[in-house]
Amino acid sequence: MPADLREFWSRFQTGVEVAVDGVSPDRSLGVRDGFLRYFHDGLERPVPVAVVAQEIQRPPLRGVAPSNEEAIGHARERAHHLRELLRETYHFYVSSEAGVEALEVAGTLHHFVRTWTVVVGVVGEAWGSSGAVELPPGVLSGEALESAGNAPGTRRSGGLVSSLTGGLETRRRAVALGTLHALASFFHGLLEPRALRQR
Repeated sequence: MPADLREFWSRFQTGVEVAVDGVSPDRSLGVRDGFLRYFHDGLERPVPVAVVAQEIQRPPLRGVAPSNEEAIGHARERAHHLRELLRETYHFYVSSEAGVEALEVAGTLHHFVRTWTVVVGVVGEAWGSSGAVELPPGVLSGEALESAGNAPGTRRSGGLVSSLTGGLETRRRAVALGTLHALASFFHGLLEPRALRQR
């Protein structure tokens, strides 16, 4: 085990401390859910998880990023900025952003939205995403605004994923799944989750 990871585990014994970019409760709670699921359920290490929202004075992002690359780029920039700003105060620095992915299938262009989470820590960084939801035709062009009355994805309507799934999937759950996936990549080969130990 690398020395920096050993040092992390010695600090980690009293709990996991996470700084999250932004003050949205859905984002902070989603990150917390992802950490609890990975550490408590996956590693069976029932330590406290403290997630602290950090408001950074930066221009806010408007809407969903037009590509996965741009969503990941924004999340990486913000997570690394948090780490530079706060130094070694926290174990992890996390940011999440939604992005649209375009795929052409059988000559037709389809668009999907997913939430990307970037986790930065002492041993590097990792990315993870939620599941993807296809955007119905007309949503990107704005045609859906007249029939729906609200723009899909506004904060008032619970976000884009919640709007598309009728509330069955939420922004919080999307962030939680992206966080879990990022943590699985972050610790792959370093830690052995319960599922691997029980094989």
